[in-house]
Amino acid sequence: MNKITAAITAVGAYVPDFVLTNKALEVMVDTNDEWITSRTGIKERRILKDDSKGTSFLAIKAAQDLLVKANIDPLEIDLLIMATATPDMPVAATGVYVATEIGATNAFAYDLQAACSSFLFGMSTAAAYIESGRYKKVLLIGADKMSSIVDYTDRSTCIIFGDGAGAVLFEPNYEGLGLQDEYLRSDGIGRDFLKIDAGGSLNPTSLETIKENRHNIIQDGKTVFKYAVTNMADSSELILKRNNLTNENVDWLIPHQANKRIIDATANRMNLEDSKVLMNIEKYGNTTSATLPLVLSDFEHVFKKGDTLIFAAFGGGFTWGSIYLKWAYDKK
Repeated sequence: MNKITAAITAVGAYVPDFVLTNKALEVMVDTNDEWITSRTGIKERRILKDDSKGTSFLAIKAAQDLLVKANIDPLEIDLLIMATATPDMPVAATGVYVATEIGATNAFAYDLQAACSSFLFGMSTAAAYIESGRYKKVLLIGADKMSSIVDYTDRSTCIIFGDGAGAVLFEPNYEGLGLQDEYLRSDGIGRDFLKIDAGGSLNPTSLETIKENRHNIIQDGKTVFKYAVTNMADSSELILKRNNLTNENVDWLIPHQANKRIIDATANRMNLEDSKVLMNIEKYGNTTSATLPLVLSDFEHVFKKGDTLIFAAFGGGFTWGSIYLKWAYDKK
């Protein structure tokens, strides 16, 4: 029997309709389009304006997009992994609700949280379930409503983040396609540099934490940038060396869409030409867990069966890594 590998066989996505442009942000905080664009590469981001809807709404839409496009019965899904940093609620798992709402009632589901690396780590987890032989269809969703944890008076964070969701289906492959190798790492040194200070067990919600505005995301931008540049580039270079790959062997780099300068540094370390580096950060900003699947959705039409894809991400915690995957299908 041939070895089972875990391949992506379908992709779906969803972004809200409302577009928050750099020009609009100029009215909200002391910033301007040129400053934002030159430092981040972001021109606009999508925002889920309906306060009655959470991350689950985005995830359900992305999952339904995948199911319709791939003509898949949700009852065939064995497992749903929800990669998110903004769950609907602290206790009731968002993925469980999403699975029920899309009709995947034969699946078990849970949430996976590793900040901006959540989807990357989720790829590893989904692949392991497939490679075990126990499950045939694993739906991995990356979704975040970052607007729910952003302070729109803080110009250091509100220019960066947006809302969105993407989904991929992992299935067994017997042709040697799919996930080939991974290099995943974490370091607790990052705990204080990118976080939400209150609302957890360490600093429970109180009148004081609310008054002090400690429930929104904060970051030490310079420190996070330094670690992100180094670790995304290092992990991507290592995955190439470990698999005897050169820049010529790599067809596409799928990087986390946090900052164009970080993406450029990673591509330069890999000696990749610009045409192989896929970016949509100018349209969506940093959607955290959704960035990687949104790139896959936007560029699905360019992938060919057998293409070599390198994924790279960096997130709070700190968490980071790189995955080497061979694409399994030509889009019909």
